[in-house]
Formats: sequence, structure tokens, C-alpha cells
Amino acid sequence: MGWDDAPAHVCRGGDVRGLAFCCPPVKPCPVHAKLAEVGISPQEFVNIKEEFGKKTELGKGTGTCFGSLIWCCKASKPCPLRDSVLQSIGMTHDTYMTLKKELAEEIVKHSNVNTINYSDDDIATLASTFDISFEEAKKALNESGNDLKTAIKNLRIKSL
Repeated sequence: MGWDDAPAHVCRGGDVRGLAFCCPPVKPCPVHAKLAEVGISPQEFVNIKEEFGKKTELGKGTGTCFGSLIWCCKASKPCPLRDSVLQSIGMTHDTYMTLKKELAEEIVKHSNVNTINYSDDDIATLASTFDISFEEAKKALNESGNDLKTAIKNLRIKSL
């Protein structure tokens, strides 16, 4: 199954869901700006990921950079440490990415992303930009978890 529409890493401009692939916030990098943007403190971020790791196999991985698969990057990015752990626990890349998607959903749940209320004018502007109906624009926002950047990306892909 995996995660077909997985976002880019946050350090490559990914949306809030990309936080599932971030290292701990221990050095200056884009994770700090993304956490501030979505209303999650660095400590809350660590807690969310560690709690998720306790409930899933993403908590395994003492041989990885930060001691757990919860801090590892996307399966599409080559990493011998992550892949060695996945092989040793018998986890496929698809299962890994499915768990990362669930982790991303958990992070989004704790963020302010879903609390943003777009006005009818905002939705009308989105509709006008993509030459779609107001209802289609509203649906695109709903399908993207109310994340405007993701909605725009998805609408661009549909228009190709």
C-alpha cells in the first residue's frame, strides 16, 4: 500500500505531513519554522513522535541515526542504516511508508492546520485560479486536510 502522495521532506519545502520524516529538532533547520507555522512546539513534536513510536514498529531502530525509525526519512531517499533496520525487523518499504502516513496524520491532528477557516472569498479565489466550481475548490480543501498548499498541489496535478 505505502503512501502514494507522500509529501517532500520539510527541508525540501514539504507540507506539514513531511514532519513525519524529520529528525529531532536539535539543530537549526526548516523543521523549526514548520513547527512554528503549524503551532506545535519542538518538545510537543518530540512527544508526538515518541508516543507514536511506542505504539508501532517505528519505535524500533537503535541502529539508525537517532535510535528510532520515527526520525527516519522517506523510503525513496537512500539510507543504509534505515534499510538495514527495516530488513532486520522484516518490514517492507510499503509498510514503513504506511506507518509514516499514520504518523503524519497524528502530527496533523495536533497542528493548527485543520483549524484554519477559509472564507468564501478565499475558496472563490482558489476556484477561479483553477477554473473550477466553488464546490470543487471546497472539496479540494477538504480532501487535503484543509491544507491550502496541498490542495493547490493536488489541483495542479489534476489539471495536467
